[in-house]
Amino acid sequence: MAGFHRRSGSIVHSGPGVTVGRYEYETPAGGSMIREIVHAHEGSVVVLPFTGTHVVLLRQFRAAVDAVIFESPAGKRDVPGEDPADTARRECIEEAGFEPGRLTLLHRFYNTPGYSDEESWLYLAEELTAVPADPQGPEEVAAEVVELTVPEALGLVDGG
Repeated sequence: MAGFHRRSGSIVHSGPGVTVGRYEYETPAGGSMIREIVHAHEGSVVVLPFTGTHVVLLRQFRAAVDAVIFESPAGKRDVPGEDPADTARRECIEEAGFEPGRLTLLHRFYNTPGYSDEESWLYLAEELTAVPADPQGPEEVAAEVVELTVPEALGLVDGG
């Protein structure tokens, strides 16, 4: 949409995972607005492993919501130059203990465009071969790999 123009801005925080900027924009009506934007890493991948009958998810603690939640294997694109499909394959092995024989890109999307520029690549992983998992970090080490039928997984979605 035309009419929004950045007037000024600066970085207010820079850390190992994110950078936060504070920016002033001119609005189409001639006013101004201030927005704080989380500038993420090089993006992330999300993998939906499917065995043919079951969806593979993780039950994992997430500090940002201070809870154990169900989620798909996912991870940062933190290897320079790595193709997103290769990142998805690596994350599926590390977190779920399955190597995909086939990966299909389902969608690219912005996770939370109201305040972040992080972009994710969502892959369907099929033709899975069980391999040793290689969890990276305390949350992944403590995570539980769970296989759910499609109706069970959809029930979790319906339940929030």
